[in-house]
Amino acid sequence: MLYSSSLLAIVGAGEQPSLSPRRLCLFNSTTGTSLRELNFLTSILAVRLNKKRLVVVLQEKTFIYDSNSLAILDTIDTIPNPKGLCAFSPSLDGCFLALPASTSKGSVLLYNVMEVHLHCEVVVDNDAHRAPLAAMSLSSSGTYVATASEQGTIIRVHHVLDATKLPDILVATSSSGSVHAFPLSMAVNQRGKRSTSFLGSILPDSVNDALDPAYHHVLHRAVPAGVRSYVVVRKVEKAAEAPATHVAIGLRATLAVINYNGYFQEYILDFNGPSDPKWSLEREFNLLAARSGNEQHFQMV
Repeated sequence: MLYSSSLLAIVGAGEQPSLSPRRLCLFNSTTGTSLRELNFLTSILAVRLNKKRLVVVLQEKTFIYDSNSLAILDTIDTIPNPKGLCAFSPSLDGCFLALPASTSKGSVLLYNVMEVHLHCEVVVDNDAHRAPLAAMSLSSSGTYVATASEQGTIIRVHHVLDATKLPDILVATSSSGSVHAFPLSMAVNQRGKRSTSFLGSILPDSVNDALDPAYHHVLHRAVPAGVRSYVVVRKVEKAAEAPATHVAIGLRATLAVINYNGYFQEYILDFNGPSDPKWSLEREFNLLAARSGNEQHFQMV
């Protein structure tokens, strides 16, 4: 869906022409009418949309369109991408598209979608992502890209451009059913305090951070093990700021989790420095068991 508008980009999953996985329909959910259609030679694996650009990912090609006219702007030949892995930042000021760059290691290609050109390739080092990528995500501003490989042991966060603000929180789910949270801004603030110590002065930042697991928080058994799930940060609030430095000393995050069993969950996560955070389940819905009496609640979610 395009933000909170009534415009939907719909791809089918059946054999009938109207439900073909090779057909993309732009649909107005308010009027119930089909606006435009795009047809492709192979199945559509992913669709991303903002106010200016429409991105369609196939197994070996990615197409970039103007969202208003549906004029094609670029065709990108990609490595085989059977899962349709991609990431897209909706911001028009930092509108980037991330695609896997290798079938053997976790490299990423970043495209400037507004100016329609290749921005850069993020090449991994020898310490992480020796396996192909399994997940990637761009921050909403297009400033940072996070990647995880099929091994699932390390999450890397890369700068897309030089930036002055670090994202507050990175979240991820795993096949074990756990939800992981990393308060990145708090970790960096604490690292700055350690830089005057002897240990902080002799270790590079990446090693120094790796020695401190205090900023990796896990909610175990959030969903059943082996069930695919997704988590997003819906809102982040700074609980307080130090008067002299204006550095956040507490964060509250609202997380939404949805899984393939049909459950939607909303958690509140409170961080108070490098200690165990407080997880609280605020709401939980079984989307597959929706009845007419609670349809209004699902619309609000």
